Amino acid sequence: MSDADEPTRYRRMQDLPSTHLLGSGTSLCAGCGGLGAFRELYEVLGERTVVVNAAGCMSLLATHPFTPFRGSWLYSAMASAPAGAQGVRDALDILIAKRRIPADEDLDVVVLTGDGAASGMGLSATSAAIDRGLDFIYLCYDNEGYGNTGQQSSASTPHGARTATDRGPRGYPGVKKDLFALWVANRPAYAATIIAAEPVDLARKVEKAKRMKGPRLLLALAPCPPGWGFDPKDSIEIGRLAVRTGVWPLLEYADGRVVRTKHYEPRLPVERYLERQRRFAHLFEPRRDEQTLAAIQTAVDEACARVT
Repeated sequence: MSDADEPTRYRRMQDLPSTHLLGSGTSLCAGCGGLGAFRELYEVLGERTVVVNAAGCMSLLATHPFTPFRGSWLYSAMASAPAGAQGVRDALDILIAKRRIPADEDLDVVVLTGDGAASGMGLSATSAAIDRGLDFIYLCYDNEGYGNTGQQSSASTPHGARTATDRGPRGYPGVKKDLFALWVANRPAYAATIIAAEPVDLARKVEKAKRMKGPRLLLALAPCPPGWGFDPKDSIEIGRLAVRTGVWPLLEYADGRVVRTKHYEPRLPVERYLERQRRFAHLFEPRRDEQTLAAIQTAVDEACARVT
């Protein structure tokens, strides 16, 4: 039996931990989907964790001298988090080898980064860390733009979305970079897509990642109320629609194969997800942009067909 096939302790909502390891009262936006995913991940990993935080929205979690973390936190520049994680990992390994700390005091090393760093300026450092077989967990909260500085387009912005830098009648002309596929192509120990709106699926994947060694990706879609344009109270509902329309399929890579971990059939039309966000409002008013809507639906259908 491989690590990926071991039994899970998380089968129902009642099984999820509720220790509230991450303190409340941070200055992040209400309804932040990235914070929701990280809070759930931290509950499963536990306080014996070192978080190496690349500059981004989550930089606001800890403001000296206050911190919501029960464990350790290290801040880094946007492109440097994997290098910082390497330093932390090396330090822990040396201290254990020299018996300055016992092996049972080892910590999980976690990179916490947004999509701007993960898909753009930090991608080469991440690729090198995967090549070196760095023993770390890499959590990317993907809010599909540079949310911390006003939601400019990133390499992760979806086709047709309006952003601070794409104000034209058809929004962002490019296509979203597939970070999950990039990781899988480099054969990490583990990779998965997650979302706070599916907490049991998320907990099971974090549990699997925790008991493995080597490079491990957890890629979380992070609904962003101010950047995407919806009421913060609807953050979970937007996340559920992302999964149930197929915009955000819940995937897992382990032992050389990719599988879908949760199915909703029949899928909802992608319009159900798009029409709830102001960044796509121009596709519906003053007149429907049938061409762009059809292109988005086709892309989702094709992506879903590639993984069963």
